[in-house]
Amino acid sequence: MKKILCIAKREFLATVKTKAFIIGIFVTPAIVGVFIMIMPRILNRTPPKVVGEIALVDPTGQVTDGLRAYLQPERFAQRQQERSRESADAAPGAVKALIGQSPEGKAAVQRQLAAVSGEAPLLSVTPLAPGTDLEQAKAPLKTSDARGKGNESRRLALVIVHPDAVQRAQGKEAFGSYDLFVRSKLDDRVERDIHDGLEEAIIEARIRGSGMNRAEIEAMMTVNRPKSLTVTAEGERTTNEVLNMMLPAAFMILLLISTMTSSQALLMTTIEEKSSRVVEVLLSAVSPLELMTGKILGQMAVGFIVLMLYSGLGIAALVSFAMIGLVDPVLLVFLFIFFVIANFTVSSSMAAIGSAVNEIREAQGLVTPVMLVMMVPWLLWMPISREPNSTLALTLSFIPGIGNFVMLLRMASNSPPPAWQVALSIVICAAGAVAAVWAASKIFRIGLLMFGKPPTFRTLIRWIRMS
Repeated sequence: MKKILCIAKREFLATVKTKAFIIGIFVTPAIVGVFIMIMPRILNRTPPKVVGEIALVDPTGQVTDGLRAYLQPERFAQRQQERSRESADAAPGAVKALIGQSPEGKAAVQRQLAAVSGEAPLLSVTPLAPGTDLEQAKAPLKTSDARGKGNESRRLALVIVHPDAVQRAQGKEAFGSYDLFVRSKLDDRVERDIHDGLEEAIIEARIRGSGMNRAEIEAMMTVNRPKSLTVTAEGERTTNEVLNMMLPAAFMILLLISTMTSSQALLMTTIEEKSSRVVEVLLSAVSPLELMTGKILGQMAVGFIVLMLYSGLGIAALVSFAMIGLVDPVLLVFLFIFFVIANFTVSSSMAAIGSAVNEIREAQGLVTPVMLVMMVPWLLWMPISREPNSTLALTLSFIPGIGNFVMLLRMASNSPPPAWQVALSIVICAAGAVAAVWAASKIFRIGLLMFGKPPTFRTLIRWIRMS
């Protein structure tokens, strides 16, 4: 056991001391961590107040007043409050639990959303005569001056309402619309409000001209869509479609990245030691099984660092955005358990392949089937997340090698599997890991001292049977 730990320590230090590991494993998460920390502050910065005029050519004479009323700062503040209230009500249950159901907690969220939206724009609607020259009216949009001539506000947009926008032209079934011309780099909030205000004003004019009651029309055309409730053994909760799809994928990606990072490093070091004949010196002091086990444990420690780093980044992101309550801590425990099992399974395969070839180019043909098998849970992520208790998901959960990933997907989904399935999957996958280590040790013992033509899968199977 002492020799195995010495080899594991050597393998671990040889990997983590390289510049590639430091840059790829530490610098990248550090950059992501800084981004996570500053992103909320960037989002919370108040955008600058927008001031300017909207020129309007309205041959109908019925749209100008409606647009002017819609763009009033008071109306903007009212719409902003409504959007803030809707955003707070649409937040996941865990987030609501964090901020509390008190008026103070809701008010804090609404204040934060209001800060993101910024101050209400000060927009004036300037009507132009129907016969105004279009090019002349668009000319102020091309200037880069902050303000117009004298004390005039700079022109932000030009609207041309079609003559048949309110009343249909004779012989036509469709209404006309409008044309909108805006200056370069206009704030998207302003452009959205102009579109919404024109739509509101034109519809109001059409209904007013037809003599119908708008409240009755909207009542007939509106069907309230309630939020769906997910029913589980623990109770009912509001369904969150985005969370249901992204949370399982996040856990599976964590497991996949940490496992593949350590196993690929093991493949590279094994090939390098064999090609440089260092392995012959090592085999004079330890057995092939001890060497392989030590290398797997050393690279597992490397993979564990990767797992902890990216898990910490994910938790930091959730804390930064006040969403830490979305993750069940039990999933982190099972993430570590599945990591150990998956690492033994994949790393032993990579160690066997690395011992059987002489250079990395020869390993590609043998590594590809292993990588394709590892990609199966990723390719089937969507159907498994949508139906975590389907026959497909249930079957894949008990297949060694990929069962770890599939079971983690199911556990992080909106309908976790029963405890007996989780336990059975762990037992089966652990047995598969033991079998993979046993088979890899047979190949490892023969392949380390073999040189020449790279073996095929048939040759590897023959090595397992003969040793």
